[in-house]
Amino acid sequence: TIQQVQMEQQADNRRSTCSCGTQFRSLTTAFFRDAMGFLLLFDLTNEQSFLNVRNWMSQLQIHAYCENPDVVLCGNKCDLSDQRAVTQGQARELAEKYGIPYFETSAASGQNVSEAIDVLLDLIMKRMERCVDKSWIPDGTVRPNGPANPDLSEGSDRGKCAC
Repeated sequence: TIQQVQMEQQADNRRSTCSCGTQFRSLTTAFFRDAMGFLLLFDLTNEQSFLNVRNWMSQLQIHAYCENPDVVLCGNKCDLSDQRAVTQGQARELAEKYGIPYFETSAASGQNVSEAIDVLLDLIMKRMERCVDKSWIPDGTVRPNGPANPDLSEGSDRGKCAC
């Protein structure tokens, strides 16, 4: 019947709706450990998506390779201004709170996508250059060719970014 088809379509739609990673959380945390930077996207037309940014930032800080990973925040679907649920001011304020760059992007039109990626790559490259140019030593000494004692990396600071 028509009603049965509609109910099946609704069920299919619910199954395919993005749950912002909740059903894939164990996989996403594994990816966090190996990534050097993150584009953190939220949907400008969905307030809950924006509210979830705080949780995602917390997850990144817990599971990423260091406590302050390189992140660029992107409010996506900026082309749907008539459906907007999150203001530019709200998004900028949140980005400033975390000290990260913010872009309004559109996957549909490509607006600001390259710019956001370029900024993220610049952040990653600067972090890598700092790590290559200098080595961080707990006593504050900077040595151009790495730590004098390789066993220092085994201490309590292990897992923290050396940059």
